[in-house]
Amino acid sequence: MSTSRVPPEETPPAEGSISEVHRERPDGGIWEHPQWFLSLIVLGTLLFAAFFLARLFAL
Repeated sequence: MSTSRVPPEETPPAEGSISEVHRERPDGGIWEHPQWFLSLIVLGTLLFAAFFLARLFAL
């Protein structure tokens, strides 16, 4: 009894599997919520600028 060969790029069919083929959404990682990181950068920049403005007016 011979078994059928499956090309290296393909996944062999699983016995008893009832799921359908679907594309998984790629993981966004750190870029999943860019607005959050952008707001942190803008907040840090504003605090940095406010520090120097406060020193300038304190002279």
